[in-house]
Order: sequence, then structure tokens, then C-alpha cells
Amino acid sequence: MTRFAAPIAEQIWDMKYRLKEADGTPIDLTVEDSWRRIAKALAAVEADPAAWEARFYGALEDFKYLPAGRITAGAGTGRSVTLFNCFVMGTIPDSMGGIFEMLKEAALTMQQGGGIGYDFSTIRPKGSAVHGVAADASGPLSFMDVWDAMCRTIMSAGSRRGAMMATMRCDHPDIEAFIEAKQDAARLRMFNLSVLITDPFMAAVKAGGSWDLQFAGKVYKTVSAQDLWNKIMRATYDFAEPGVIFIDRINAMNNLSYAETIAATNPCGEQPLPPYGACLLGSVNLARLVKDPFGKKAALDMAALDDLVRVAVRMMDNTVDASRFPLPQQEAEARAKRRIGLGVTGLADALLMVGLRYGSEEGAKACEDWMHAIARAAYLASVDLAREKGAFPLFEAEKFLASGNMRQMDKDVRDAVAEHGIRNALLTSVAPTGTISLYAGNVSSGIEPVFAYAYKRKVLQKDGSRTEEEVVDYAVNLWRERFGDAPLPDHFVNAQTLPPLDHVRMQAAAQKWIDSSISKTINCPAEITFDAFKDVYMAAWDQGCKGCTTYRPNDVTGSVLSVSEKDEKLPEAEKGAEVVYLSEPLGRPQALEGATYKLKWPDSEHAIYITINDIIQSGHRRPFEVFINSKNMEHYAWTVALTRMISAVFRRGGDVSFVVEELKAVFDPRGGAWMEGRYIPSMLAAIGGVIERHMVAIGFLSGEGKGLKADPKAMAMAVGEAPRGPACPSCGQFGMIKSEGCLTCPSCGHSKCG
Repeated sequence: MTRFAAPIAEQIWDMKYRLKEADGTPIDLTVEDSWRRIAKALAAVEADPAAWEARFYGALEDFKYLPAGRITAGAGTGRSVTLFNCFVMGTIPDSMGGIFEMLKEAALTMQQGGGIGYDFSTIRPKGSAVHGVAADASGPLSFMDVWDAMCRTIMSAGSRRGAMMATMRCDHPDIEAFIEAKQDAARLRMFNLSVLITDPFMAAVKAGGSWDLQFAGKVYKTVSAQDLWNKIMRATYDFAEPGVIFIDRINAMNNLSYAETIAATNPCGEQPLPPYGACLLGSVNLARLVKDPFGKKAALDMAALDDLVRVAVRMMDNTVDASRFPLPQQEAEARAKRRIGLGVTGLADALLMVGLRYGSEEGAKACEDWMHAIARAAYLASVDLAREKGAFPLFEAEKFLASGNMRQMDKDVRDAVAEHGIRNALLTSVAPTGTISLYAGNVSSGIEPVFAYAYKRKVLQKDGSRTEEEVVDYAVNLWRERFGDAPLPDHFVNAQTLPPLDHVRMQAAAQKWIDSSISKTINCPAEITFDAFKDVYMAAWDQGCKGCTTYRPNDVTGSVLSVSEKDEKLPEAEKGAEVVYLSEPLGRPQALEGATYKLKWPDSEHAIYITINDIIQSGHRRPFEVFINSKNMEHYAWTVALTRMISAVFRRGGDVSFVVEELKAVFDPRGGAWMEGRYIPSMLAAIGGVIERHMVAIGFLSGEGKGLKADPKAMAMAVGEAPRGPACPSCGQFGMIKSEGCLTCPSCGHSKCG
């Protein structure tokens, strides 16, 4: 029986991937049972299922090939869930009926799980005429608010909140409002935002030229291209959004450029997809393929890599046939192109094991060579599948060979494609692997550097006590097994100290042989200058990347980068204590400070007054109690019940920001109301918005790249070592890590993209 490399790995398997009865009784008794379940389900579409089941099991064994979480959790369960990770919705029509039809399709997709991307560039700008109704258009951002409210109410498969990506072209008249949208800490919390950057725009930026903002052939405004670029950069520098997608490069490098036009990506950006596009994901674990790690003959086993990639491609191709789809359009799109996204994880660990520094020229060259080998093996495997089962339906040899990565592929691969066709239109992608990399023994995630060599994890026991365990990076653990306490070599680098341009070098090296794109976060130090920060994005453009996502810790977004820092402002007696949740509620002081807010709900004759009082703990303000009053006695019973429950939650301590989430997710069946230019789905949601704004005002909540997060300083009950990052909404422990565009909890594996 396989031994998990660390307790956290087994816990993640048990919580996320282990098949259980409805009452929680395990069906998968061991991880081998999970592998057998997956192998059997994906082999079922074969003519000889038994033979391929054994091959598939061999690939899964020892965590060598890691299907994405939805496949690992859903394959072979009989449950009505999709095995695809990400979707891009159809083109949003510029009409009220069309917009809300798209909203319905998005809700159906989220019900089955999977991240969703949308291009809002097709909706006319705010203030433009709506013919036939004598009104002005409300603009794409107002409809994004509606999507945002919908997303908060839909729990995707596995109890994960839906994640969304919104894109807008850099020439849309509302692009400046789009850039600034999430600077309102209470707005668009369920979205990632990215600007679609075109080649002409980058040429105008470099030339210092002007730039027209236009829609449907009409120019609404002309701006300086450099000023607009600086506005994007400043928002990203201060607020961690929006991201940047080089959309013309994506379309030019697309193997299917003759059959589709791309205008959006999935939430983490590694999958640019056409309307109704869907992609499934999986990763080859490079850390498991190194021979003689740290030895004189240390090297990646290229023969084993080739064999593993070929089996993985077949497994992923079979998944297209084995999966359910939320919408028939998505199924038709997937079967017509059979797009897959095979990537890697453990790359940084593999580099460490063979003696190469992540980010160095030598490390980047090895990364490029490994990705080339993966691409070559994947393409040849797909050609073999085409011989056996037929090419993807939209394959046209002459056009395909002239498109995308095929133009640079090895001659023998091109000749094979020309003769036999190819089964899958696109094959490679590098996706976020935060949870599955922990499950596989805490290997480095995707193509990211090692985040931290080791950290302490506090585990809550059934009796209420806490134990402490060390979570060690996979490569570091191997080093300790071989060399004990010997110092780590100089080529060991991590995300804390790696220069941003070294990140760019690695992303660019990998991108050369990746059909789709790469999910990667370029960590920037808080003290980086604005000009140096802009240089990172320009380097990504100059070096051939398809997009760029950075993270810079600052006062607005908080810090998720520091592994261990002391709060020097705290009294000495308070240092060294653990940050905990209270087992007993706080006592109420005789007097408290607070604020009262007036809320006028359109359907109510009388205003509602919301009073929120705060308590100060260790110099930080946090909400303590809530009172709601109104002359309208119709609401008396539920307002009293609501205030008592919320106040009881506040007095227990910890991350109480979920109260806001739950209130804002309430939809009134009678309909909501438009307030201050945004759709609010219910009076309770409006109350949640008031509480949220109060939390932001007192510093308890801070706008984090993917949404509001509780300020860990304000949440400290017993104060000591400052947390490494925001609290996890799943397990409550601090230290969520920003990686590959997602926030991941190293304690329980919870991951949020979006």
C-alpha cells in the first residue's frame, strides 16, 4: 500500500478525491483504489479496456501522472459532474435577452463545476443609445455585477465556489472603468479581470502614439496609449488586477487559428478558449522522473518521460468521451476539436535535483528542452491515436500545419501529422496544481519556484488540542534523507528571493513549446519601484509570453509572500503566541465605538438603520456586534434573529468575513433592486454589503486580488508571529499562498481561482 509522503497529502486525498458513500463511509479504502477507479473509468471507452486499465494505472501509480482534480474526484463515481476544468462561454450578444440567456447558460455550467471565462467587449459602452426604448446603455460593468451575484449563489462540484474570468479589449470605450472596477473592495469579488492587449496597442505604447477607444466602428474617445498602459500597470501595482493577456499573440499561435477566434480565457489564464470552448487538464510530475537525485549522474529520465506522456495523452483523449457536459454546445465544441491541456508539476524540484538554479539561463534551457520533449511525445501520441481512432473532426492538414506550434515542430512530427492527421487540436498547457501537488507529496507547483522549503502546520485534534507538524518541500525532503542536516546548496532558490525577471525567463522558456498558455504568478517584492514593475510586463511581451500575472504585497492587497515575519509593533509579551480561534466568546466591554448606516431599500417605505460596534484587540479593530432597526415592524422578528446570530458569530473571533459572503449570496424570489448602479439581489444582500463596507473601513477586511480577505492582524486574538497570508475560508488557518493565479492553503489544500 502506498504511503503518503506527508499527513497533509493523505488528508487532501481523503477530503477532496476519495470516493465515499453519501454518509461519509469510504468506498476508496486506499489511494490505490482511487487510481483503479480512475483507470477503469478512462479505459472503459477502449476496445480492450482491461489492457489499457493496467497501463493507465501504471501512469497514475506513485503520483507520476496527476489528472486534474475534477477527473481525480469525479471519474468512475457515476455522479453527474463534468470532468472538464474550464470553460469559456459563448459570445455575449449586445441585447438584453441575449445577455440573460448567457447568464442562464453560465449558471448551468457552474452547477456542474468548472471555471468560466467571458469576454464582455461585445456589450455596448455605458451611455450609448439603446434604440427603441429611449434609454442609455448601462454598459458591460453593470452586467458583470449581475454575473458576480449569480456566481456567489452557485456552489460548483466539490463545494467549491465558482470562479470566473472577465476580459475586455484594450480599445473598448469602457476599458478605463474596467481597469479600476476592483478598486472598489466590495465589487466583482468572484471575478478575475484581464485586459486583452493587441499588437497595435503595444506598438502604440512603444511609439508613444495615440489610441482610439471604439465600439461598432464608432470612436468614443482618443487617449494616449502610454497613459492607458500606465493606468493598467498602476492598478496592477496597487491592487494586483487586472492581468494582461496578449490576445493577438494567442490567436496567431493557435493551432486552430483557421477555425476559431479566441477572446477569453479560463479563470487562471492557462486556457485561452473560443466560445463554448472547454478543456481538461492534467500534469506530468517531473519530480518523480529524476534519476539519481542530487547525485553525479542526476538527470531527468527522458525515456520514462516520453512513455508517461504518451499514456497521459491517451487518458486525456478518452476523458473527452467519458465526461458529461453542462451544455450541448460545450460537448459539440469539445468533440469537434478534442482539445486537451497536458502540463507539468514539480519542475522546480526537478531542477533542484539535477543541480540547476530555477531562473538561471541553464535552468531556463533545461525547462525549454523538457517542454520540447513533452510536446514532441504528446504530438506523436496524438498522431498514433489518429491512426487508430481518427483525427479530430475539424482537422485540415494544410491549414493545421501552417498554424500555431506546428510551424516550429520537428520535421518528423510534421510529416507524421501530414500523413495520418492528429487526434487532438491542442495538447499542452501549464495549469495551477496547488492542491494536486500537495496531494503528490508537496512537490513544487506547476512551473512555479519552490514557495518555501518547509513550514509548520498546526493541526486541530478531535479533543480540541493542537499538534504541530512540518510540511517539507519534496526535493528538500529528499535532500534531508540523503544528506541529513547538511546546508542546502547555493542553487536552491525560492519564491521569496527570486528576482521577477527570472520568473519571466522561465515562463518564456516554457511557453515556446506550450500550445495553450501558462498559469504563473510572478512574485514581486513590495519595495519594487513602479518603473521596475512595468519592466516585468514589457519583458513578458518582448520575450514571447502570452500573458502576465504578478503579485506584489502591499497595504491594499496584503502580504501572502513572507514565510515568517514578526510584527515589531507588538508588545514583547505578545510575541510568540499562536493565532487561534476563540473557544469562548469575547466578553462585552461597558462601552464600544461603532457606526450607524442608513439603508433605503426601494420596496420598503421605511429606511433600515444598521449599527455595527467594534472591539479593539491588540491595537486592531474588529466587529463585535450588530443592531438593525426600522419603523417597519414587518421585519422585526427576522432582524432580531439576524442581529443575535451575527453578533454571536462576531464574538467567537477568527475569520468572520464569511458572514458577508453568506448574506450577499441571498436572492429574493421576488427580485432584487438596482442601487448605486449595481444589482443587489435582496435586502439581506444589501445588509451584507453594508457590513462589508464597515469591515473595509476599519481595516478588518482588505481587498485581495481575488476578493476581500480578512486582515490577519485584525483577526489576531492571541497575537504573536504574524501570519504568512490571509486566513483559509475552509480550515481557518492563516498562510494562503498566491501561486499560478490562485490562492492555495498549504494547511488543508483549499484552492480558489477567482
